[in-house]
Amino acid sequence: MNKIIIVGGGAGGLELATKLGHKLGRKNKAHIVLVDKNRTHLWKPLLHEVAAGSLDDGIDAISYRAHAKNHGFVFKLGELADIERGNKKVKIAPFCDDNGTVVLPETELQYDILVMAIGSVSNDFNTKGVREHCIFLDSPDQAHKFHSLMLNKFLQLATHETKNVSIAIVGAGATGVELSAELYNSLDQISSYGFDDLKPKDLKVTLVEAGPKILPALLDKISTSVHRELMKLGVDVLTNTMVTEANETGLVTKSGDVIKADLIVWAAGIKAPNFLNNIAGLETSRINQLIVKQTLQTTRDNNIYALGDCASCSQEGGGFVPPRAQAAHQMSSLVAKNILATLNSKPLKDYKYIDYGSFISLSGYSTVGNLMGSLTKGSMKIQGRIARFVYVSLYRMHQVALHGYIRTVLIAIIERVNRIIRPRLKLH
Repeated sequence: MNKIIIVGGGAGGLELATKLGHKLGRKNKAHIVLVDKNRTHLWKPLLHEVAAGSLDDGIDAISYRAHAKNHGFVFKLGELADIERGNKKVKIAPFCDDNGTVVLPETELQYDILVMAIGSVSNDFNTKGVREHCIFLDSPDQAHKFHSLMLNKFLQLATHETKNVSIAIVGAGATGVELSAELYNSLDQISSYGFDDLKPKDLKVTLVEAGPKILPALLDKISTSVHRELMKLGVDVLTNTMVTEANETGLVTKSGDVIKADLIVWAAGIKAPNFLNNIAGLETSRINQLIVKQTLQTTRDNNIYALGDCASCSQEGGGFVPPRAQAAHQMSSLVAKNILATLNSKPLKDYKYIDYGSFISLSGYSTVGNLMGSLTKGSMKIQGRIARFVYVSLYRMHQVALHGYIRTVLIAIIERVNRIIRPRLKLH
């Protein structure tokens, strides 16, 4: 029986494990194993909502082990340590608890086909002090850390222990922009839970971008529209501002200005994890991504695929596939087809990225975006309820891939009920 190992349970990895579990695992045509260092899955674009407290991942997160049982694959808890291409083995590092006690020893897993879907982490560009003084929203644990610190700051503010709360966010991509708006929503919500004295003026959010505009990957008209909305909320948007240092009091810019901040979030760029750099002799990019062919097989080993943020895949017309959830979703579908084709001795298909548009949610205040690709001829800006519907639909597509249509509808209904019976802000 063929052994297929998928390393990384993000959007693309978990969808792939689910697809192959249905097609092969349930029919005993292959042994599917998903490896991840976390016990649960949460769609990464939602982490800013966990950080701000508007989403409780204790409810929305998916247990890998339970999902594996229901969808025909096996889950292994652990972190990839190495790949032995010659022996077709992966080494899984020992799993330790918070006290450093070894819970699971180092293990080795044999594979016939290996899929790398590890995702990405924040890129600090070796900026001084960033690792020590900034929070990265790469995982639920980091989002929880920010949320706890934020609640403590709001508590100090409400009890007049401090005059205001200053939060600096470096990087005006989707994460930075959406978190900026979500923070003001959090202040609105917490003020209704016994903290009547809290006002928007008590929160100072500074969004720092090194480039000439926020949301650099999007159309100028969308960037301008979002910039205007953020300023209405009270966000201080600084463009053409490069950060050279982070310290315990805030940020220092290239021009020598100081941006004071109680909390700092770094969302300025991404890279694949450092351990991927030249792992097992595989070809990697300058940001540690595994370079793949159009079939999404790595350039030096046809038995190893890569998808999502950890894959460097060129596009027709130049450039590379952007690190977006929709790209991981599309790559997952193609890798599943190509693995099935390989097992049936059929030719593989090439990957072609289709951009369905980009959408930015400014919490409950506004949603803007543009439809592109096969949905429209060229690009069309949309906003308001239509944009919000399309934005939510991107997440629903992910849920459908994991649960099917009927369960996704039921999940949507439960979410609607929870909005009524549960607090709108996670207060713990």
